[in-house]
Amino acid sequence: MGDIHGRLDLFQDLIEKIEADDAARDSMDTLVILLGDLVDRGPDSAGVIAAARDWQRRRPVRILAGNHEEMFLRAMADATSLRQFLRVGGKETLLSYGIDRDIYRDLSIDELHGRLPRLIPQADIAFMEEMESLIRVGDYVFAHAGIDPERDLDEQRISDLRWIREPFLSHPAALDVCVVHGHTIRNDVDIHAPRRWPNRIGIDTGAFRTGKLTAVGLQGADRWFMESSSN
Repeated sequence: MGDIHGRLDLFQDLIEKIEADDAARDSMDTLVILLGDLVDRGPDSAGVIAAARDWQRRRPVRILAGNHEEMFLRAMADATSLRQFLRVGGKETLLSYGIDRDIYRDLSIDELHGRLPRLIPQADIAFMEEMESLIRVGDYVFAHAGIDPERDLDEQRISDLRWIREPFLSHPAALDVCVVHGHTIRNDVDIHAPRRWPNRIGIDTGAFRTGKLTAVGLQGADRWFMESSSN
């Protein structure tokens, strides 16, 4: 599943669609992978974290850390990082945890940072700290942003896995594996990977901006997609 970015409504709807799709198929043990960026920008990051934790208790769900989870955790550590976090959608995340808008507006960065340990549950922090950076299942590799095509899989840098755009997105040669990623918003999902850039499937359809959240199903050579849309 692609970047959720605080859209609890779309996340809950897509969970239901995935569960219904799985029940209708002659499936084996289905693994769900969330590609990261559960938080920021949208209105209910706290709710998304809670729903993801609940889903993980009910079925196998593995979760990648995106660049926004990375920034969230950095913001917990120091006020300078908090300032940057707020510029990229972190304000909406903190508001979703219940801080009053008027209080938020009146606090200095240092004062706001001092409140974070009381505002953000330690269980949610631990949940984000335990998120993975890269997952390989058969011929598929799952990474939030992509991979450095010039490095072997076991030599990938976490910074690239969470932040990379180029040279990954326009690398002309085929890759040894098919990389499923989010991070870079696409208008449409090509589940067969475009011929110009083989072996890549990008499924970030900009949920916070477009109202569309996308997931791709993979089983053997079969690929299909599911979508939740508020439009």
